[in-house]
Amino acid sequence: MPTLPDFRLETYFARWEFNARYHLTASDAQTMGLSELVDLADDDGRERWESLTLGYTETRGLPALREEIASTYTEADPDDILCFAGAEEAIYLAMRTLLEPTDHLVVLTPNYQAAETVPLAVCEVTGVALRAEDNWALDVEAVEGALRPNTRMVSVNFPNNPTGAVPSEDAWLRLVRLCEDRGITLFSDEVYRGLELGRDPLPQATDLSGTALSLNVMSKAYGLPGLRIGWIACRDRTVLDTLERAKHYTTICNSAPSEILALIALRARDHLLDRNRAIVTENLPVFTEFFGGYPDLFEFTPPDGGCVCFPRYLGADGVETMCADLVEQAGVLLLPASIYSSALTETPTDRFRVGLGRRNPGPALSAWADWLEKRS
Repeated sequence: MPTLPDFRLETYFARWEFNARYHLTASDAQTMGLSELVDLADDDGRERWESLTLGYTETRGLPALREEIASTYTEADPDDILCFAGAEEAIYLAMRTLLEPTDHLVVLTPNYQAAETVPLAVCEVTGVALRAEDNWALDVEAVEGALRPNTRMVSVNFPNNPTGAVPSEDAWLRLVRLCEDRGITLFSDEVYRGLELGRDPLPQATDLSGTALSLNVMSKAYGLPGLRIGWIACRDRTVLDTLERAKHYTTICNSAPSEILALIALRARDHLLDRNRAIVTENLPVFTEFFGGYPDLFEFTPPDGGCVCFPRYLGADGVETMCADLVEQAGVLLLPASIYSSALTETPTDRFRVGLGRRNPGPALSAWADWLEKRS
């Protein structure tokens, strides 16, 4: 197995995430305090929390938690759910255990780096680019054109990180049917589902296909990354059996307190998602006004869903220099385009990721504006 490359995003965050004064590129929605979350508990959740003991937990996840997760799907049962320590463990184990060196995978770009580099360490991978000039639209014909006789998996992420793109339901259903017809596993990263703006969420992959894998996590749309609880839903239970055996070599089981808190949160999911969508909705005109004040420097298009987007920088210094100088001189953290570069396709070099899911972006935008004015 080849050595994995540095995880560019995490390496960059290791330097700046907790040192920059303003974190304006956060990928998660606004979190909440422990007491605020516990206040949302029903009687059963509160009793579980107050009587909690700190022993080992079940590898597949607390049964009540898996039951609640299954209720977020239309076709999945609790036995179709396997919990992980966040989404990254799920991505890593799925790619490492479900792919063989003789297989081939198709992945969309730009993407969360692990979706590309982990399978590249196992087998051949082809990238299919979402293109800015097409409004980051899903090109099902391009995916079909990338397929080979040995294609085992197609990996997608919608709402997309970093672009915020959500495909039309027609394109989405055509992709699911394509994978079904070809006997290809669809791996669908759905961690931002529930934060769509002005449209309904797409049907989840595992509800549409008995072989598809739907990935989700408490970190993004729910705004609870500190819980480190994610899951894969799949109605092919032999796949979950394989992943469970792989998990025995990593985390073995999840944190008992985190499972109870995730259960409490999911039982209150309508409240959490309404809250977090409202934050993004409130922030959108603030960011629109900011970028609109500098038409010679920025092109900004709101995301279709999720709480991140990928504006364009037009400055002569280039986006890499702008992001580096901005965090070093003004303490405002953004993610430059190089974080989302791909070894498989051309990716934009003039973009940067902005997070829209945190409250009160005003001070960060003011610091950014002051920095821009001093440079002009």
